Amino acid sequence: MPDVFNSHKQVESVEQNSSKKQIEVKKPEKKFKTPEDMDRHELPGHNHNPFAAYCYYPDHVNFVNADPEEKVVLLLRRHPITNLSWISIAFLMVIAPSFFVLIAPFSLLPPGFQVVLTILWYLIVTAFILEEFLSWFFHVNIVTDERIIEVDFINLIYREVTDANIDQIQDVTVVVGGAPRTFFRYGNVVIQTASEIPKIEFEAIPNPDAVARVLRELRIEEEQEKLEGRVR
Repeated sequence: MPDVFNSHKQVESVEQNSSKKQIEVKKPEKKFKTPEDMDRHELPGHNHNPFAAYCYYPDHVNFVNADPEEKVVLLLRRHPITNLSWISIAFLMVIAPSFFVLIAPFSLLPPGFQVVLTILWYLIVTAFILEEFLSWFFHVNIVTDERIIEVDFINLIYREVTDANIDQIQDVTVVVGGAPRTFFRYGNVVIQTASEIPKIEFEAIPNPDAVARVLRELRIEEEQEKLEGRVR
């Protein structure tokens, strides 16, 4: 004798499953996955080295007037290869005292004076290296999910900070010229904005094409948030 009750239950379960599938609505996928949504080690170009020039979702990055919910998407510096010029100059300055004895005025000085002048010279070299390194390290470009920020570090007592909202971006242009920039994959990203500062330029940054793509996608994401009424 067929089991009528069991077959009736199976039909009901099939109907319930089909109705649940019809009710389920797919949520729109986010173009940008936050660090909470995915493993940051899988992000392309991921590097949490504190001296990195190209970093996705960096750790412990704070800046003035940051919103509590604002998330840093990119931290950018000039490509490390751009430091080669001042490093070469610093190297020549370091070995220069070895040739001071060949200069007549220096060789005629008493040994004590020669030592003092050599120490003063190395202090100048140290100051030069420190200034150039700090200029590279603190001259950063920051891209958050709400705005773009350029920090122009002039010296220890003077810096300029320029920012613009993502929705104010009008055009993004990538400029890569010359064999070194093509080989080492770095260049400039010129951003035309509708803010008080009409142009913000990220100079000599690694992977400029990828940075430009991120900026364009962030702008599209911001426009969608406006249409959906999700603007902060």
